[in-house]
Amino acid sequence: MTGDPQLLLILAATALMGVGLIGLAVIGGRVALTTWRRRARLAGGAGEAAPAPSSLAVAAASRVAQGVRALGGRMGEKDLDGQSELRMRLAHAGFTGRDAVTFYLGARALALGGAIAATLAVLPWAAAGGGGPLAIAVTGVLALVAILGPDQVLKARQKGRERQYREGFPDMLDLMVASVEAGLSLDAAVARITGELVSRYPHLAEHMRSMHLELRAGRSRKDAWARFADRLGVEEARSFATMLRQAEEMGVSLGETLAVLSDDMRNKRMMKAEEKAMALPAKLMLPLILFIFPCLLGVLILPAAVHVAQALRHH
Repeated sequence: MTGDPQLLLILAATALMGVGLIGLAVIGGRVALTTWRRRARLAGGAGEAAPAPSSLAVAAASRVAQGVRALGGRMGEKDLDGQSELRMRLAHAGFTGRDAVTFYLGARALALGGAIAATLAVLPWAAAGGGGPLAIAVTGVLALVAILGPDQVLKARQKGRERQYREGFPDMLDLMVASVEAGLSLDAAVARITGELVSRYPHLAEHMRSMHLELRAGRSRKDAWARFADRLGVEEARSFATMLRQAEEMGVSLGETLAVLSDDMRNKRMMKAEEKAMALPAKLMLPLILFIFPCLLGVLILPAAVHVAQALRHH
């Protein structure tokens, strides 16, 4: 049996992309459904009820999610020791659900299965001389994407959230200083500034809302702030949790401590911005040499070269 190697490559790539899209759709649908349920629970039935998602879409997503969960559960049984670290990575990337590890392992297994199927479909024709080195290179790239893609997605989401946390922490501390100096307690200040940060720093506000719910449920302030710092995974949050614990143990004024820490973090953010600005000329050097300088050279030299060529032609 023979076939067009280009068609086989297209089919293999389409199959792998389909598997990846299904995995992303399952994770995205699950996260959207969990977010909707959390918002409905936090709303507590007050005001206008949030519109429920389509029952047909929920049923289809639930069926696919059950398969992915079963596959992820089998994959997770083989590596129980690494699940805590993976759960922390997923939490830093924004996947805080109870089944986040299971769904991630299932989606990664689906991607690997799609890459293996695409490779097995293409390699026989490539070995027979139909596709040649191009087919092998394409299957290698697909396999590499399937293996490294999920981790890179997690890293990209984690970096984006950490950037937002670092940018929002000085503003959060300023609002907390103003609230504490106005006479509010620390817990009341957390509840007050959570709503102020939703529009600009939604992920940071979500973690603060979770911490506020933990405080209302009876968790100690020290443990709640420590868990808050662990969920964020940035050095600023750890320093803040440590500072609050030490201030509570030593009886130091909380307002002054928050003001000092706020100024320190704002100075650090300004120093990082200045560092990036100073590194900008060095980063622009390569694009200038490769793209802009040849264009300028051509604009300046080509007219003179044309005139010289015409003069030599006349002589």
